[in-house]
Amino acid sequence: MSFPRATGILLHPTSLPARGGIGDFGPAAYEFVDFLAAARQSLWQVLPLGPLGYGNSPYSSTSAFAGNPLLISLERLAERGWIDHPLIADMPDSVEPIDYGAVFRRKMPLLAEAASRFARSMNGDGRARYERFCHENAEWLDDFVLFDALRAHHKLANWNQWPRELVHRQPAAIEKVRQELAGELTMRRVLQFAFAEQWQALRHYCAQKSVRIVGDLAIFVNYDSADVWTHPELFLLDENLSPIVVSGVPPDFFSATGQRWGNPLYRWDVMKSRGYGWWVARLRAATRHCDYIRLDHFRGFDQFWEIAASEPTAINGHWVDGPKDDLFIKVRDALGGLPFFAEDLGYITPEVHALRERLQIPGMAVLQFGFGDTGAHIYLPQRFTPNTVVYTGTHDNDTTVGWWKTGASEHEKRCAKAYLGQADDGIHWSFIRTAQGSVADLSVIPLQDVVGLGSEARMNMPSEPDGNWRWRLKQGLLTADLASKLALLAEITDRLPATIAAPPPDDFAA
Repeated sequence: MSFPRATGILLHPTSLPARGGIGDFGPAAYEFVDFLAAARQSLWQVLPLGPLGYGNSPYSSTSAFAGNPLLISLERLAERGWIDHPLIADMPDSVEPIDYGAVFRRKMPLLAEAASRFARSMNGDGRARYERFCHENAEWLDDFVLFDALRAHHKLANWNQWPRELVHRQPAAIEKVRQELAGELTMRRVLQFAFAEQWQALRHYCAQKSVRIVGDLAIFVNYDSADVWTHPELFLLDENLSPIVVSGVPPDFFSATGQRWGNPLYRWDVMKSRGYGWWVARLRAATRHCDYIRLDHFRGFDQFWEIAASEPTAINGHWVDGPKDDLFIKVRDALGGLPFFAEDLGYITPEVHALRERLQIPGMAVLQFGFGDTGAHIYLPQRFTPNTVVYTGTHDNDTTVGWWKTGASEHEKRCAKAYLGQADDGIHWSFIRTAQGSVADLSVIPLQDVVGLGSEARMNMPSEPDGNWRWRLKQGLLTADLASKLALLAEITDRLPATIAAPPPDDFAA
């Protein structure tokens, strides 16, 4: 699929200034969309929106289908009568870095109370919308809310540590806990309903402003997830339902032992025999939430690094063939297209490039990678084709200013100055102008680079297990002058937004 020439900003909703210690789908999100419109931006890219698992990473979710309830706006719930305004008045409205423990302790009880109130009082149109949501999402919803409730009941222990009859989903045991936890399950269904309605309302507002949403989808799923617990036959597990092999990447320049991610690997033969139904459902759900989707670790669809679960590092893994074209042909037939682009960074084989090109899926380029040795020049505009999505950096990089101050070598700085020139308004603007002026169809800039922040605003450091995903945007940085500067750049680089059809209007009562 080729994308219209456009530009946009990468900002995860958790980084927005909002009441409750974490960004959400409330007023600040709508203000950000207004800023995007004033800046003539066509895209808002987010990170995965699923419920958080280990490490609070958006890429480490307990479900491939569900939404993160922490993104639900309490203010919008109060406006609709789900919860009383005084109950949220004392919620912190500062923009300090996210303290996930405190957020869970403060916000989840209020969300649970709001959902329970709606469940007790829903009637008329609200009940009809809720019941329609449950019906349309029954394929995953009932299993997810049961998993989520059991996980809470067992103090967040991995599902393989639950009682044996629940680990193996014995029908009598499952039916028993469904009855025992009926109120909990309804509350969690309502939270998923609230998430979906608030997100679709925000998407509708984006479409009215000619802003498309770019989503992000991790190739693998967590072992401790509703997906693996519900469908163990789709994963390489032993008779005790423990992983036989796990995911990762081999040793490279950055790590002598590689990266052992630990996700269970798929039984692609079983998935193929079932017409890739789980993947079709997953990608269909993703395209209902977003306009375009970034496919993380695209290489894994061609070949993936398989590591025995007993291995402590990724050293002794080996490459195994993935589903290649077969999966995407099924997805294209089911969805009518492939609105995806590939995260194809790092060492990528000719076979992976060929797969992407056969599927006509754009690849990625990150300018920050382009100023090392000659091999890094693939990330510079002279090597681009239009079928490319260019970034100054990603959520895994330091900010451009932070990289320039502390991360870039002297050689990289000399190369960058030679290529970009010296900008009076900062190195980040040199990067932004270069990205916008390139032939790449899409240009996406992390908001930290747009406002010129340093390493203190870095979103993630992959080598560090703690302290990530915490950055918050301070008030007052998104000025009218900044919007005008971005708008003029979008105009001169032929990236102005085109009018798009908004989703059908709805009450969006959540």
